[in-house]
Amino acid sequence: MGRTSIPELNEKYERGTPLTMLTAYDAPIARQVDSGGVDMILVGDSAGDNHLGYDDTLPVTLEEALSNTAAVDRAVEEAMVIGDMPFLSYGTSLEQSVENAGRFMKEAGADAVKLETAPYGETTIEIVSRLTELGVPVVGHIGLTPQRMKQIGGGYVQGRGDGSSATVEALVETAESLEAAGAFSIILEAVTEETGRRVTDAVDVPTIGIGAGRYVDGQVLVVTDVLGLSEESYRLSKQYADLNSVVHASVQSYVDEVRSGAFPAAEHVFDPVEEQE
Repeated sequence: MGRTSIPELNEKYERGTPLTMLTAYDAPIARQVDSGGVDMILVGDSAGDNHLGYDDTLPVTLEEALSNTAAVDRAVEEAMVIGDMPFLSYGTSLEQSVENAGRFMKEAGADAVKLETAPYGETTIEIVSRLTELGVPVVGHIGLTPQRMKQIGGGYVQGRGDGSSATVEALVETAESLEAAGAFSIILEAVTEETGRRVTDAVDVPTIGIGAGRYVDGQVLVVTDVLGLSEESYRLSKQYADLNSVVHASVQSYVDEVRSGAFPAAEHVFDPVEEQE
């Protein structure tokens, strides 16, 4: 059958079928996410604070991102795999940006890459244009862009147009520029619902929301939030399971059985020795 392609995503988009995306950072979770039927898997730089133990996304290295993407690639059969380019792996020069993006496809098996774009971000838009010209599919990302959190001072909802929040107009124009540059989809993170609707109305490519409201073309969430493996919950997300409790209880049971001698039992060993009476 093969992985989901851009034309297949566009067919769903044209039919009005909501698109689905989740993050994954390793093979076991990616395998389950893929078998669950999502259209796209984003190997996000959100691995920084959800998989690698960092405080945020900024410390994630290119090599870590490539390794995570390759692990997901090896497990996935049907979903499109999108590699998220980490902080300063793009933008320092056009040549280096293209080379690093290419590594996601040539070395890690990604089907596309994602880049965050600041409002009116000309540098990133130029990179998107060059990548799409060379055959590298690109997902844009506007709204709250975590790689710029130090600059804007925190996780402010975007589209309100006050202080560290960009205006709706700025985000609409940035989305239009990304579409013109060749981005085949645009992620909207932590924006007002009106912003999500206006951006979606303004572009002719699918918009994927995370905290962007109900009037976008699809949704993405962080898989550890969905599975209940995160240490905190977020308004923009929804927890569908409580694996923290399941894992904790399983580990406790293992520890108890080892200490009591219940594990391993005869069925867990090779050529068990007959017990002496």
